[in-house]
Amino acid sequence: MKSINGKKSHTVRAAAALSFAAAALPFQASAQQPAAPPQAPAPQETAAAAGVEPLSRRVEELEQQQRALIERLEAERKAAAEERASAEKDKGSGVKVTAAAGKGFTVKTADDKFSSTIRARLQVRETITHTGEDDTHEINVRTVRLATSGHVLTPDLKYNVQLAFGGNDFEKDSPSPILDAFIEYTGIRDLNVRVGQFLTPFNRARTLREPSLQQTDRPIAVREFNLDRDVGLMFSSPDLFGFGGKLSYNLFVGGGEGRNRFGGQKHGPLAVARLAVRPFGAFDDDQDADLAREAKPRLAVGVTGAYNHQTNRQNSTFGTTLTLGAADYLHGAADLVFKYAGFSLSAEAVVRHAKKDSFEGEVDGAVVREWTRSGYGYFAQAGYLLTDRVEVAARWDQIFAERGTDPKLVDLVDAQGKQVGGGLNVYLNGYALKLQGDYFYIFGKEGADARHVGRLQLDASF
Repeated sequence: MKSINGKKSHTVRAAAALSFAAAALPFQASAQQPAAPPQAPAPQETAAAAGVEPLSRRVEELEQQQRALIERLEAERKAAAEERASAEKDKGSGVKVTAAAGKGFTVKTADDKFSSTIRARLQVRETITHTGEDDTHEINVRTVRLATSGHVLTPDLKYNVQLAFGGNDFEKDSPSPILDAFIEYTGIRDLNVRVGQFLTPFNRARTLREPSLQQTDRPIAVREFNLDRDVGLMFSSPDLFGFGGKLSYNLFVGGGEGRNRFGGQKHGPLAVARLAVRPFGAFDDDQDADLAREAKPRLAVGVTGAYNHQTNRQNSTFGTTLTLGAADYLHGAADLVFKYAGFSLSAEAVVRHAKKDSFEGEVDGAVVREWTRSGYGYFAQAGYLLTDRVEVAARWDQIFAERGTDPKLVDLVDAQGKQVGGGLNVYLNGYALKLQGDYFYIFGKEGADARHVGRLQLDASF
């Protein structure tokens, strides 16, 4: 009886399992029952076992089918998940193209591992000059620039290439159109690294973005005594120690012969160290005007020192190439920028001193002398926005020559070492499209011929 009861209990469980699966996999019990053998009826235990064994096999089959169904559903779920992940990956590798007036065309991947912006800029100028003897005019395309910039692999790894094609952009003995070509890593706040060719971090008035100038040209003190571009390595930080941009620095080491120099040169290097303080916090001091109409007063003060060892350029990093010798130059600069509510003020003093005034030698049987150029200068400039688009500006500018330096520099100081003037700027699309007009009275020593110069200029970036 115990055995019969055990088999009966197993039969009940099997019947319950069979009933659970009947909706999905119907069957007729009678069809599954084997035909009764012709022999005499078996005892009760045999009859019960005959009914239990087919049910057990059916339950096992159902369980196997259930496991197969679960495995298939799990496989489908994984395949769907992989398909979604692949779709997200494909979406992440997409490319987005944007364009805006004055900002060029930008191509950027969705994962932000690559971007490239292409921009073009031109400057058309008319210049009218009046002297005591003659009037002249000059109209030309002053400059044409093509630039591309962006980042690679990470937004912290940046690059910049700028080419120039205007007649005013080339140095006398260098036909290369390359102005800027550098790579920069900005992933470390206190130690940005830049390598390539770019403007040396000497004086603010030279490194200002050219489209942002309040006058049609830079001050004569800046044009004469700056350090211009060079090839080298720079360490910098726009926010040293994380004080909200109140402190910044630049350390530069370069070749010292300026841009695009080829052939063997005297040993450098050029070393530049600059420190700037912004006591009221960071602001954009890389432009002349206050188009942002700063709500709070903003001030930036900077000092720079530089030493150029054994350069063969007359102006340290640019100008005539010396053939009879190489000179050591000391440089210094101090500058400030103040902005508030549409008013802007900038001032700067620069000095350059060559340790040797001239070199003498014999060329084709004749004694020849080559000069270095030593001197100093300063300027002060102010501007005010009458409206969001219209600005008035004025500037005073003066240079001096050291005793014993290049006579041509002395003549320049005597004839046009002082300049005073002002102008009107119309910002049609911010700095990207502006119309400028200015007038300057240029004079020197008493009795020297003064000049009146008027300029009208269109500066457009696309």
